[in-house]
Amino acid sequence: MSTELTANAKTFVAKKALFSFLGRVFRIFGPEGNLRFYVKRKAFRLRDELNVYTDEQQTNVALVIKARSVFDFGTTYDVREPGGMEPIGAWRRQGLKSILRDEWTALGPGDVVVGKIQEDSMLMALFRRFFAHTLFPQTFGVYDGAEKRGLISQRFNPFQLTYDVDCARVDGIDPRLIVAGTILLLSIEGRQD
Repeated sequence: MSTELTANAKTFVAKKALFSFLGRVFRIFGPEGNLRFYVKRKAFRLRDELNVYTDEQQTNVALVIKARSVFDFGTTYDVREPGGMEPIGAWRRQGLKSILRDEWTALGPGDVVVGKIQEDSMLMALFRRFFAHTLFPQTFGVYDGAEKRGLISQRFNPFQLTYDVDCARVDGIDPRLIVAGTILLLSIEGRQD
């Protein structure tokens, strides 16, 4: 990924397409409304692997997100550059904790914890799960170490899952991991819709 894309990958809008045939489509737009990344998640895959492209024609792969195991309840997703052997980092879904309140741990090289994404209040999270998920949009704090320094906010729209991402103050998490984490929220947590 170019230095320009890395530097500008902290503030964006992420959307899950309304309709897509045999899979799900996610688009990430810059603040100016230009397409930055495009993902088409194939249906019926036993083990998740997502290619993140810089264009809808799927000619230029920017990142690869791949599950370490078949089960996604509490699995870890490695994030790599295309053709890269060493991961940039990873996201680990906190399976049991995520039943009550969605939480993902950001891992740097060597699986060192560098931060997390956590759903806002436990009370609102429970309310969403049992009563009105689409009426009360989710908000996630992005923690750089132990400090909340970014925000991923779902827009109120019962038809299309859209997140506004502002992680301009996050320094301890690679911007490419922030993009990958948002895609995982669209893909994994978005299945609850």
